[in-house]
Amino acid sequence: MAAHHHHEHEGASLAHAAESALIAAGEQWTDMRSDIFAVLATFEKPASAYDIADQVSQRRGKRVAPNSVYRILDLFVATNLARRVESANAYIANSHPGCLHDCIFLICDSCGTATHIDDDTLTMHVRAAAELAGFAEVRPVIEVRGICADCG
Repeated sequence: MAAHHHHEHEGASLAHAAESALIAAGEQWTDMRSDIFAVLATFEKPASAYDIADQVSQRRGKRVAPNSVYRILDLFVATNLARRVESANAYIANSHPGCLHDCIFLICDSCGTATHIDDDTLTMHVRAAAELAGFAEVRPVIEVRGICADCG
């Protein structure tokens, strides 16, 4: 597997890396964006916008609409702060937001855990095949479903 090295962030380091990456992308790090990212980073499994909205609502003491959360999550995905698990319509914080690469998820059908792996050679081949077929702005998202080692 051809992988590249990157620094995995967590806790305050992850929040700071996310804030820096968002500002570098020309966006503002607002209180709402900070709250949504903080909540997203607490989930060990991919979380829906509804799960995140519920948690942010509790933090803020007022209801936060899932549509507002979706818009911010879309921004986070576009700026590499979060990854979207397409088949589950759920999101997971990117533990290395300064490192841009394609997604490969291993998703457990039993417990719902999504493990993100890097294989630049594989995704390079997927990109090349898509471009050969006439696709532009290719963004591979590969999801492999099965049973994880803990559940197996």
